Amino acid sequence: MGSRTSPISQPIIIRRAVARDAKRLTRLVRGSGAYRNQYASAVAGYRVGPDYIEAHRAFVAVGADEPGGRALGFYSLVLAPPELDLLFVADEAQGRGIGRLLVAHMQSEARAAGLDRVMVVSHLPAEGFYHRVGAVRTGTALANPPAVPWDRPEFEFRIPSE
Repeated sequence: MGSRTSPISQPIIIRRAVARDAKRLTRLVRGSGAYRNQYASAVAGYRVGPDYIEAHRAFVAVGADEPGGRALGFYSLVLAPPELDLLFVADEAQGRGIGRLLVAHMQSEARAAGLDRVMVVSHLPAEGFYHRVGAVRTGTALANPPAVPWDRPEFEFRIPSE
């Protein structure tokens, strides 16, 4: 992931994901440029199903001015144990601040749920992003072949109470 600095050019709405978003969110995961080449196997058969969306706090960022509200990114917060399970921004939407908006929204949701920290196991190319948005490196998640044949950095977001 390169360093991109262009600002958000349209209003963004973050809303709760619903079952009908499943295919769009799956496409975001499988189409992510961060999971090409040696990382492709990690998302090749990945599916964000309606059951997943209903079981977790999944939120999607959409362009307010776009017909149909194209999914620009999404995240999923698991409450027990507290974990940012998924966070993806569409390749063409990266560098516009959407990832930061999603992280800020996640932190607000975590705070409202009474959490004081949220962990995340990062994809290697996303490590710099998590540093930039305030996550603290806490360790390493060891490889889990064949699904994930490489070690991954673990981070934690500390959620201050208001």
